[in-house]
Amino acid sequence: MEPIAYCKRLEGKSNAHLIQFDDGQSYVVKYFQPGFEKTLPNEWLAYCLGRYLGVPIPFSKIIDIPATFSSQVPELSDMSTTPYQFASLYIPDCKDAHQVTNLSGITNHKALAATIVFDYWFYNGDRTRKNVLLHEELENTYQLWAIDHAEVFGTYNWNLLDLPTLPTGLIKSATHEMMARFIDNESQFLQSFEQIQTIPIFLIEEIVSMIPDEWMVTKEERKEMVGTLLHRRKKVLPKVIPQFIKKIYLPLHTNKT
Repeated sequence: MEPIAYCKRLEGKSNAHLIQFDDGQSYVVKYFQPGFEKTLPNEWLAYCLGRYLGVPIPFSKIIDIPATFSSQVPELSDMSTTPYQFASLYIPDCKDAHQVTNLSGITNHKALAATIVFDYWFYNGDRTRKNVLLHEELENTYQLWAIDHAEVFGTYNWNLLDLPTLPTGLIKSATHEMMARFIDNESQFLQSFEQIQTIPIFLIEEIVSMIPDEWMVTKEERKEMVGTLLHRRKKVLPKVIPQFIKKIYLPLHTNKT
């Protein structure tokens, strides 16, 4: 897959660019950049494990952008010489949750509990209304896409000492509350929790091992990424998901009646 046309730079701080490729699709490409060193490793690990859990994340891949292409585009000419970047399929004709004023239904509502549980597993405190896309399928009824996982593990520039001290309590997220309104059974949270418990350790390790060396994640940091996910699924999720159900999910559904 080769880039053929540069479209534009996208809003946000994660250095994302819309580029058309020779497969006929456009992709949101995030470039490796100083100060945001963990953006691409975060995106890669979140994508692989999120898709495994059924989180509605657009198809993504690690991609080699030739220097000959980047050097010809003013917006890309000063980018890192690192060859490997992170590309996510662009979903056209979407609005973010800020732009949708009348949301009466979500077609893929069965994926919402997995998305919330995933955010607690990875400690994604950045699930804002701008980081979900809504594609209208029927009048006021939308398909939801979860995007932008640059700040899982708390930030796009975490270091080795940050991961063991990630917060373990409830995340303040109006977007989680919005999604929770469309989850019709609390058992869906438990199903996602149980699925996370069954993920083989070697699979997580293999995904981490595929992070390109050029993204400068040290051996110690890779080990800590795996260890943090294992710790949070064993020690954090069993406590925080019941809290979410009790304090956020159930009150929302009680108030419906």
